[in-house]
Amino acid sequence: MDEKQERSAGVLLHISSLPGKEGIGTLGESAYRFADFLKESGARYWQILPLVQTGFGDSPYQSVFASSGNPYFIDLFALAKEGLLKKSEIAPVCGKGKIDYGYLYEHKYTVLRRAFARFDVRDEAFERFVGQGAFEDYALYMAIKEKNGNKSFDLWPKKYKYRDVAALAAFKEENKSEYLFWLFVQFIFLRQWHALKDYVNALGIRIVGDIPLYVAADSADVWANPSLFKLKKDLRAKKVAGVPPDYFSATGQLWGNPVYDWKKHASDGYAWWRERIRRAFGLYDAVRIDHFRGFDRYYEIDAGEETAVNGRWRRGPGYALFEAIRADLGDLDFIAEDLGTLDAGVYRLMKKTGYPGMKVLQFAFDGNPENSYLPSRIGENSICYTGTHDNDTMVGFLEKMDEGARAAFYVREREELKKLGIARRVSGVRSAASAAAELALACKAKLAVLPMQDILLSGGDTRMNVPSVSAGNWCYRLEKMPPQRAAEELRALVSRYGRI
Repeated sequence: MDEKQERSAGVLLHISSLPGKEGIGTLGESAYRFADFLKESGARYWQILPLVQTGFGDSPYQSVFASSGNPYFIDLFALAKEGLLKKSEIAPVCGKGKIDYGYLYEHKYTVLRRAFARFDVRDEAFERFVGQGAFEDYALYMAIKEKNGNKSFDLWPKKYKYRDVAALAAFKEENKSEYLFWLFVQFIFLRQWHALKDYVNALGIRIVGDIPLYVAADSADVWANPSLFKLKKDLRAKKVAGVPPDYFSATGQLWGNPVYDWKKHASDGYAWWRERIRRAFGLYDAVRIDHFRGFDRYYEIDAGEETAVNGRWRRGPGYALFEAIRADLGDLDFIAEDLGTLDAGVYRLMKKTGYPGMKVLQFAFDGNPENSYLPSRIGENSICYTGTHDNDTMVGFLEKMDEGARAAFYVREREELKKLGIARRVSGVRSAASAAAELALACKAKLAVLPMQDILLSGGDTRMNVPSVSAGNWCYRLEKMPPQRAAEELRALVSRYGRI
């Protein structure tokens, strides 16, 4: 983030969590109304999770292509206005409440294919988009995957698996419609996204995007660039990513993503990464880099291990990568997700890049007076959160504590309120959760970001993700647009602490 940036506030809510009629949040009317809510609340940042097309497990941190847009987010009602769909054809995708990804997979793509059947592929803008070739590998990968029963690419016939040039050219010609369908969904997604972003930016609000450190094992990224990853000859991962035992899991987190061959990346000046970052800033105004510590040292585990306990730390690219990005693309607004197991090397890299790190208040009140997450100890070059998408909501976090731990939390929170000159009572779970939001806004961090659930004081049933748990995540949705009262109350706090 810009070091000269004025104090400001933001709200964390992913596109999937917006309310609406389509079974998942989309780039349609609710997204525009939520932007209006942000404007009324005084927030100047809207932070989202990766916009990518999700694969198995539905995680935005496991995508079929790192630079893709999620077809689930396409507003079908906008396609109906263009004459590509009838409203009655959208009905099977409609539904409120938590997201049912299996149902969406069965029905939304069927509706999108119907829209594509009516789309004129000779459209000038679409032909130009296709000709640019930015989604060539993605479209081929998805088309071949579809024709091979959605199997992982390492199980495809060898001529496709190992990218035989003649075989790929023949496949493309013989399956032109399928290939063009996947280009169509990216074309429509980007058109709708840029229209929304233009609207949001015109309100004076910037969008914070998110890029995962790693890509999925079964992805167009790995298929098209196998030499950039530590793979076996059969193109299956040799080493996979994760983190050792930590706050979230006693056996660590075994993510399963193939790790990078950083020597290979360095040999061409990190070209793949520079292109990935360039495309990210074509979508967002600022970017949160997930698992930033992995650029200093990363944790790799032998493929086939059942947990992340038996991993090893390896040296990452360090500052050389960010130096190459800066030389190519200039100074960019990054947020470094510097949570987890840190050491001196990470701190040196943070200092050298100058990127702001994250301070999460759920980690603050452990009784350590030197805890760097305590609001009174947070410095300006930081982004303060009550919690992230990987945390429980503040209300859920407090409700799960035993009575003794909760009482100790209240005492420590009162101490921080006093240090920051805030006169308010803490007398229960909801008041403590509300006080945490105020502490985030009151601290010295240049940007304070509140998850929407913590603004609404929602319970743990609205949690977005539980790390290391494979099922039931990424399903949270707002039932309706936040009330005017929530915007007014947030605006009062944002104004009180000089963030407006």
